[in-house]
Parts: sequence; structure tokens; C-alpha cells
Amino acid sequence: MDGSTGENGDNGTFGTRTLGPVVAGTDGSDHATRAVLWAAGEAASRRGPLTIVHAIGVEQARYLAFDDTHTVLGKARETLDTAAARVAREHADVPVSTVLSRDEPAESLLEAAGEDGTVVVGSRGRGGFTALLMGSVGLRTAARAKGPVIVVRHTTEGTGGVVAVAVRDDGDRDALTYAARTARLRHASLRVVSVWLFLQNVGSMATMVDDLSGMAEAEGEATSHMVEPVRKEFPDLEVVVETVRATSVAGALVEAAADAAADLLVMGARRPAHRIGSPLGRVTHAVLHHAPCPVAVVPRA
Repeated sequence: MDGSTGENGDNGTFGTRTLGPVVAGTDGSDHATRAVLWAAGEAASRRGPLTIVHAIGVEQARYLAFDDTHTVLGKARETLDTAAARVAREHADVPVSTVLSRDEPAESLLEAAGEDGTVVVGSRGRGGFTALLMGSVGLRTAARAKGPVIVVRHTTEGTGGVVAVAVRDDGDRDALTYAARTARLRHASLRVVSVWLFLQNVGSMATMVDDLSGMAEAEGEATSHMVEPVRKEFPDLEVVVETVRATSVAGALVEAAADAAADLLVMGARRPAHRIGSPLGRVTHAVLHHAPCPVAVVPRA
């Protein structure tokens, strides 16, 4: 890689982690440009720097003639310069650096982000970032990142001044704290959503459970107990807790984000132990494909 880095602002922490620099991947496509500008807004809210990464990929560069390599590198640098200039016009207060990498896209983004950076990618791309979400790069990055990865979809972002977060158990505490800090930085409210999957085994449940409302109440109390430390740490933050009974966790989260006109949906990454299929859990995978707003995937504790 080559490039430079800006100076960190007061980025804060989430859980035991630091809200480090923001890194955005670009290939010059409209989807990537939208992600870069969203990332610039995120960097501005943190009063920190933005690093824009473009990767040409070692496999592509390895077999090119010298003149062709020179052309590819020139176009890549032009892509980065264009993205940086766009950010400078719309977010003049954000320090911007660029990185031109010969590595693969996912590896390039992860290296630029380091231990505590936030990676932002578009939902689709071209060239080295083809199919960032649907194809693989965004999913691989989210599955391997040590910090948050935010996928900015092509749909219109919410305008409700709401950050929504999905919680299940203590493994989501980092995601919850990250969402709370992000909401505070954005001067937004926090909507905590816990989904109770109550009809998965309805046949057996009907004979074993007489009081579904009691189960829902217990679920709500557990979520409220989990949220209490966040309320204490962020006393000025408006926090709304919602327990949803649903037959689909992903469907309920997508609907909750849409109902709240959320600016961001945060969820913990539950990573399967095996390597077959999606590199992320099926709920995370489904939400990334269908959410009406950007989705932040935070590694589960």
C-alpha cells in the first residue's frame, strides 16, 4: 500500500474498543461514491479522518504488461483523486488520505482499518470491488474485520434521526454500545430491538406454554436489564426498547428499521464455525441484503 493518514480526533470507544478511523472502499461506481460520502459524514461526526482505498488486486496486476500496468495504476489513482475531491467539496472539515493497493479488496480494506477502524463499503461495485455485497467482498470483509463494517445500500437512507440496534444476548453488548455512541455523535435517538422468535416450534409450544405474554414480558425485562448500563453511560440519549414477536428475525429487523426510518441499523456478527455457505450468520446475511438503510456489522464479543 501507499498513502498517508490524517490525525485522529476524539473518536471515543464502544465497549472495550476504540472508534478509530473511518476507511471507505471505492472503485468509482455510483454505489461506491455513495458509500464514500456516507463514510465522510461518519468521519465528520467523529471529528476524525477518512481513508479512501482502491485495490487493483494482485491477480489482475501480475499478468499485465508494463504499459498496461501503468495505465491501470493511472486510472486507479484518478479514481482515488476523484473520490477525495468529492469529499473535499462536501465535507471540507474531514482530513482525507488515499491508499492505492495492489492487494485484493477485502485484504486492502482490513489492512487500512487496522485493529479499531470502521470499514464502509457500497452494496455493489465494479472492477476490483465488483459485487461488494452480493458477490463476496463486503461479506468477507464483515466476516473477518476486527472492527465495524458498514454496508451502504443503494436505497434511500432514513431521515428519522434514529440508530437501531439488534440485541439477543450479552454477546451483543459491543454492538449495543457502538450503536449508542454512534447515536450520540449523530444527535439521534437509539432504538433497541429484541426479536422473540416465538412460532418456530409452535406445535410443541402450544402444549407446553400457556402464557405467551409472560414469556414476552420476561424477554422484555432481559433486554431492559441489558440496556440499563447504556442508559447510565449516556444519560442524555433517548433510548427506546422494543421487544418484537416474529416468525423471522431478519424480517422483523428490516421492518423495525423501515418503521423508524432509521439512519443506521447495527447488529452483531454471528460467524459460523464452519466455512460452508455464507461467511456470516444467515440472519446477518439476510439483513444486509434487504435492510432499507446502511447496516453496521460489529464483531460479537
